[in-house]
Amino acid sequence: MLTIYNNLTRKKELFEPIDGNKVGMYVCGVTTYDFCHIGHGRTFVSFDVISRYLRFRGYDLNFIRNITDIDDKIINRANENEEPFDALTERFIKEMHKDFTSLGMLPPDQEPRATDHIHGIISIIETLIEKGAAYVAGQAGDVYYRVSQFEDYCCLSKQDVEQLKSGARVDVDDRKEDPLDFALWKSVKPNEPFWPSPWGDGRPGWHIECSAMSMSALGETFDIHGGGSDLQFPHHDNEIAQSEAATGKQYAKTWIHTGMVQVDKEKMSKSLDNFFTIREVLKQYDAESVRMFLVSAHYRSQLNYSTDNINTAGNALERFYTALRGLDLPLSSRESSRESSIESCTEAGIEYEARFIAAMDDDFNTPEAIAVLFELAKEINQVKADDPNLAAELGARLKRLGMPLGLLQQDPDQWLQTAKGDDGALSSEDIEGLIKQRTEARANKDWARGDEIRNQLTEAGILLEDTAAGTSWRRG
Repeated sequence: MLTIYNNLTRKKELFEPIDGNKVGMYVCGVTTYDFCHIGHGRTFVSFDVISRYLRFRGYDLNFIRNITDIDDKIINRANENEEPFDALTERFIKEMHKDFTSLGMLPPDQEPRATDHIHGIISIIETLIEKGAAYVAGQAGDVYYRVSQFEDYCCLSKQDVEQLKSGARVDVDDRKEDPLDFALWKSVKPNEPFWPSPWGDGRPGWHIECSAMSMSALGETFDIHGGGSDLQFPHHDNEIAQSEAATGKQYAKTWIHTGMVQVDKEKMSKSLDNFFTIREVLKQYDAESVRMFLVSAHYRSQLNYSTDNINTAGNALERFYTALRGLDLPLSSRESSRESSIESCTEAGIEYEARFIAAMDDDFNTPEAIAVLFELAKEINQVKADDPNLAAELGARLKRLGMPLGLLQQDPDQWLQTAKGDDGALSSEDIEGLIKQRTEARANKDWARGDEIRNQLTEAGILLEDTAAGTSWRRG
């Protein structure tokens, strides 16, 4: 049975969807004003794994990942660039999709944008005002949420509200009744986009956008809400407060948050000059090695970005693809789909699948699940020579279990023979040519020339394997 650590209750809980087998999951997406960084990669690869696994286990998932396309940062960057805000966001939405596709993420079922939900945002704010949970401040038309009316404020982050109030008083805003009150609607300012509302022209606050988008897609109460751990306060606390005040119902049952990325055990930040975009990382490493690195730690833990850790992930993939190499895989393993059933493979390796599922059912424990895959790869290598049919069936199982992690779906030879971020590497054509010369030299008993070519390839990081069927190679 699947258990998930619920950050709202701070404990693992048996996952029981609201509506039978149907699951609604909303994940706070990217504010699209710049290229995505490796921290985005960690969060959204984690939720890609969660969504893949829920489907693997047979749940009927509706996965929503929003786009924040109106926000202070977007407006400031657009004004700096002297371009319309929507031109900026459209450009970076396309770049985000490129980066996410490169890391093997499947698209969400819906990808709502904040600017498409202005009507719903205004409707929620009107309800909050009617209920006394929000108020219009001054003549300009700013609307604030009244934090004091929500008894369980900060129920998610467990922040001390009195301490928060003391800190907020340092930067006093006379328009607010309480220092912790937050903006639901911001009145129009010069050089900013705006929309009409009952309180005057303006734009939504950040927090209310997600309430409107999530409830529009999934209803007033849904199963899973997720995001990075940095969003717990104030964003997710404010979402809970405004949503539950508006509906009188629980907003989301289970809250999932991913750990942050550190760089050489320091917080990743531009000020420390250790900030890496996804595309910068992918110039140095192949995408599947980066993904392997991102899923190698439990999603709730801190993840340390370093050259050694990504190389370790690449070496792990090499072990898996080496085990799969040369196997005559059944057709079913090549036709993997997002909804493949547990019964799609033969009986070979079924105990590994049971252990893999047990690991993933324990709060999506990817490190334990990957450990099971290593044992399966080891058995494949042990039986390859004596029982190729069994090895092929086990290989099919390995590929099948790699699918929920978004791994091991490439052709083994292609992955093993692809240069990993080294522009000076020998091309595949050059390598094949040298191997042909070596084969000819050995046929002519020119052993010295054969050894010379082998040494040349070894120095270039190319490992040869001579078998009865010929010479195969891979990059070391």
